[in-house]
Amino acid sequence: MAVPVAFFAVFFAYPVAAIVGRGLKADGVWQFGRFGEVLARPEIRDVLWFTLWQALASTALTLLVALPGAYVFARFDFPGKQVLRAVVTVPFVLPTVVVGTAFLALLGRGGLLDEVWGVRLDTTVWAILLAHVFFNYAVVVRTVGGLWAQLDPRQEEAARVLGAGRFTAWRRVTLPALAPAVAAAALMVFLFTFTSFGVVQILGGPGFSTLEVEIYRQTAHLLALPTAAVLTLTQFAAVGAILALHAWTVRRRERALKLVDPAHTARRPRGAGQWALLAGVLLSVTLLILLPLAVLVERSLGGSGFAYYRALTSADANSGTFLVAPIEAVGNSLRYALVATLIALVVGGLAAAALTRRAGRLVRGFDALLMLPLGVSAVTVGFGFLITLDEPPLDLRTSWILVPLAQALVGVPFVVRTMLPVLRAVDVRLREAAAVLGASPLRAWREVDFPLVRRAVLVAAGFAFAVSLGEFGATVFIARPDNPTLPVAVARLLGRSGELNYGQAMALSTVLMLVCAVSLLLLERIRTDRSGEF
Repeated sequence: MAVPVAFFAVFFAYPVAAIVGRGLKADGVWQFGRFGEVLARPEIRDVLWFTLWQALASTALTLLVALPGAYVFARFDFPGKQVLRAVVTVPFVLPTVVVGTAFLALLGRGGLLDEVWGVRLDTTVWAILLAHVFFNYAVVVRTVGGLWAQLDPRQEEAARVLGAGRFTAWRRVTLPALAPAVAAAALMVFLFTFTSFGVVQILGGPGFSTLEVEIYRQTAHLLALPTAAVLTLTQFAAVGAILALHAWTVRRRERALKLVDPAHTARRPRGAGQWALLAGVLLSVTLLILLPLAVLVERSLGGSGFAYYRALTSADANSGTFLVAPIEAVGNSLRYALVATLIALVVGGLAAAALTRRAGRLVRGFDALLMLPLGVSAVTVGFGFLITLDEPPLDLRTSWILVPLAQALVGVPFVVRTMLPVLRAVDVRLREAAAVLGASPLRAWREVDFPLVRRAVLVAAGFAFAVSLGEFGATVFIARPDNPTLPVAVARLLGRSGELNYGQAMALSTVLMLVCAVSLLLLERIRTDRSGEF
C-alpha cells in the first residue's frame, strides 16, 4: 500500500490541496465565507443548474436509447455480434475532444446536417445531449447487457406458465433482477456527464458551461482561484456522493443474483417483432454511432484526398498554432501514453494486490482513495501540477514526465477495477501449496498469481493506454507547446479559424480514433470475461 499512497499523496493530494489553499486562504486564514459568496452569484447558480439538469437529461436519454440495445446483445445471437459489440464500445474509449469534433462535423457549420437540410445544432443543448448518448451508449449495453445475458430465462418462462403476461413476467421477474445493474449504469452515465468537459467546450459554445468547463474558465482565463477552489470542492462533494451510491448498487448486485453461462441464453430472433427490434437497434447504432464517425473521416478527407493529412506534416503551415508539425503530436501521445500505462500498471497493480490481502476500515479507505481522481476536476490537478511541482526536490514543471504522471492518475482506477475481481478469484490455497513446496512469496506470485491474472493485466493495460491517450483536462495545462498531445493539438486547431485548421483537426481526430479503436479491438480479443461487462 505504501507506493500507491505515496504516489497519490505527492501527485494528487498535494497539487489539489495547494490549489484549494490558494483559493480559500488569505493571509494564512481560511476564508470559508467564500463558499456563500461564490455559490450565491447568479451566473454560478446557472452553471450548477445546467450541470445538474443536462446530466439528468443525458442519463435518461441514454437509458431510453441503449436499453433496447442491451436486450438485443444479451438475448439475440446474430452474425457480426462480436464486431458490433466492439463498434458500439469505440465511442467510450474515444477522447471527449474527438467525440465533440465528430458531432461538430455532423451538426456544426458546414456539417452534414447543415449541407442537407440547412440546420445547425452546434451551440445548442441538443448537440451536447446527443454527444453524451453517443459516448455513454456502451456503458449501458455492457453493464446492463452483460448482466441480462447471465440471467436465467427459465425464471421468466415459469412466470408465463403460471399465467403472467409477457410484460407482467418481465416487470415482476426480470426488472427487479436488472434494477441494480440499471441503477449502476445510470450512475456511471450521470458521473461522466456531470463532469463533462471536452464535449461541452467544443459543442456548447459560450452559452453553456458545466462545473468542469467553468473551473477551467475561472482558472485559465480569469485566474480567479477562489471561485475555482469553491467549484472544485463542490464538484468533489457531488461526485463523492455519486461514487458512494454507485458502490452501494454494485455491492447489492453482486450479492443478490445467481447467474448462468451467457452462452446458453442467446438465440436467433424469432417472429416479426424480434426481427423488428433487432433492425431498430441496428438502425439506431448506425445513425447515432457510425454516422458521426463516418462524417468525421469524410471531413478529414475534405473532398481533396489527403491534403489535410499532408498539412499535418508541415510546421510552416501551422506556424501560428504549433512550434512543430502537428503530426508529431501522434508520437508524443503514444510515448506519453505508454509511460503513463506503465506507471498506472505498477501503482494500480500494487494497490489491487494490497486490497486482496487485507480487509477492514483502513482498506476501505484506501480503496476510496484510489477512486478520488474521478471525483476531482482534472483541470484542478493539471493547474496544481504547475504551481506545486516547480522547485526542488520535485522541480518537474519543465520535464516531459509531468504529462504521463497526470495521465496515470486517471488510469490507475481502471487498472484497479479490472484486476481486483480476478485477483480476488485466485484460490489462496494455491499460494499456500507453493509456499509449502519452498517457494518464496515473490516466486509464488510469479508462478501462481501472474499466470492466472496475465490476461487481466493486458486488459487493464489496454484501458489505461486508451484513457491516457485521450486525457485532456489536465494535459491542456502541462503539455509544452513543442510537445503537444493529440487531444491538445485537436483543441488548438479547433480554436483557430480557417478551413485548413478545421480540416487538420478532423484529420488528427481520425488518427486518434483509429488508434483508440485498434486498442479496443485488441481488448476484445484478450478479454478474460466473455459476459461483456466492464
